[in-house]
Amino acid sequence: AAMASRCRLAARFHRVHGANIRLDASRTRATRVESFANGLCFSQEPLPPGQVFLVEIEEKEVGWCGHLRVGLTAHDPQSLPAVPEYSLPDLVSMGDSWVFAITRSHNRVVLDGEEAPARARCPPWEPFLLIEQVRIPRDVLVGRSRPGRYSHILDELYRSNVLPATARRSRIGVLHCLLPDGTADMHIVINGEDMGPCARHLPAARPLYAVVDVFASTKSVRIIPVENGLPSLQTLCRLVIEKHIIHRLAIDGLDLPPLLKSFCKHE
Repeated sequence: AAMASRCRLAARFHRVHGANIRLDASRTRATRVESFANGLCFSQEPLPPGQVFLVEIEEKEVGWCGHLRVGLTAHDPQSLPAVPEYSLPDLVSMGDSWVFAITRSHNRVVLDGEEAPARARCPPWEPFLLIEQVRIPRDVLVGRSRPGRYSHILDELYRSNVLPATARRSRIGVLHCLLPDGTADMHIVINGEDMGPCARHLPAARPLYAVVDVFASTKSVRIIPVENGLPSLQTLCRLVIEKHIIHRLAIDGLDLPPLLKSFCKHE
């Protein structure tokens, strides 16, 4: 119960944030109201190992180059003398912070001396994303475009990962997984796909806060709560239906309650 309570607290933004950030009353939505910088946000509490901090891109702003940045920091936001203007390079240059820019074609980070790993996509009907020993219900991790009049034309994309990493409604998450030596690897998850260990051997004994930099063309993000557990019966029904239909228009012809049809179409 204590762990669940701490996870719920972590699923909010910290009261300490960049000068251009405005939080809503629940502190689950962060909007940059001016310029392209001073958009740094932190999780309210340190992240427990294996707990993903997930945000959805809600608004974009044209005219700026650059996109959302996410990561972890061992700095308690409350103890910062001032919130840095940028996560890269300002916060990272302070040390004990690991932040990466999310690009349009974000790839796994390959360390020196390693070969690029094969990108094995998880089937869209697989209910869990497995990262190390962590099992996360995959359905909540995947950002999808809103169904439109002709959206069934793109159904093959819709059934896997339709959205580019930086698109509106894309979902970006960060977590750290414990290693046998007591350190941790940081993973970034984009629309249900693990990008692999982006940073390794983080000091897991220290509290690690999530970092979200609402930078440049990303204007607003919203936290999506994620509980590591069994997917709901409703979600399991949707996964089975998606596995067997040809395209999403076929859902309308099924003998299902209207609310379940809307849920299956991600409306």
